[in-house]
Amino acid sequence: MKFAVFASGSGSNFQAIADAIKSGLLPGQLKLLICDRPGAFVLERANQAGIPSLLVDPKSYETKAEYEQFILSHLRKRDIQFVVLAGYMRLIGDTLLKEFEGRMINIHPSLLPSFAGKDAIGQALQYGVKVTGVTVHFVDQGMDTGPIIAQVPIFIEENETRESLTEKIHKTEHQLLIKVIGWLIQGRIRLNGRLVKIMDDEELKEAFK
Repeated sequence: MKFAVFASGSGSNFQAIADAIKSGLLPGQLKLLICDRPGAFVLERANQAGIPSLLVDPKSYETKAEYEQFILSHLRKRDIQFVVLAGYMRLIGDTLLKEFEGRMINIHPSLLPSFAGKDAIGQALQYGVKVTGVTVHFVDQGMDTGPIIAQVPIFIEENETRESLTEKIHKTEHQLLIKVIGWLIQGRIRLNGRLVKIMDDEELKEAFK
């Protein structure tokens, strides 16, 4: 399956995906990186990995619809079948949502619905929770509100710092995101309303009979 990654920052999740494909751990084809921020390090990561990238500055478009329509035209050219948001700091609008309904996922550094939005790591530390984590979910119209596919908890130690927690979360993100992308490629994920089911091998065989 052909997919694209959207990212806005340093791109450590993008790197993890690219490395997993290169090593044969992930069978999909990462065909395109979409980035909305000039100078983001993820663009250099894509260049080094030999993956085409498209820098699209939303300030160059009068409306969000025009911005997304331009992106959509490039996704269609490459026959993109699903989209992975990996540190993409922008809400997805109707233009892309309609095209990729049920085929767009996002990774978030908390156990949603807790600590949605920006700086989820800082929110968790400030609130004083003992457990946070990582969530991969389908994208809908809201901010981190789509149906949850998978979650992994991470315990916050008494002497935890932002740096140490960030490191633990990034490590977990890389592992979980690759696993979920693999499920998508294998056709294991079924969405029914807000409920997401991951089919085991026997269920998968029955579904594709």
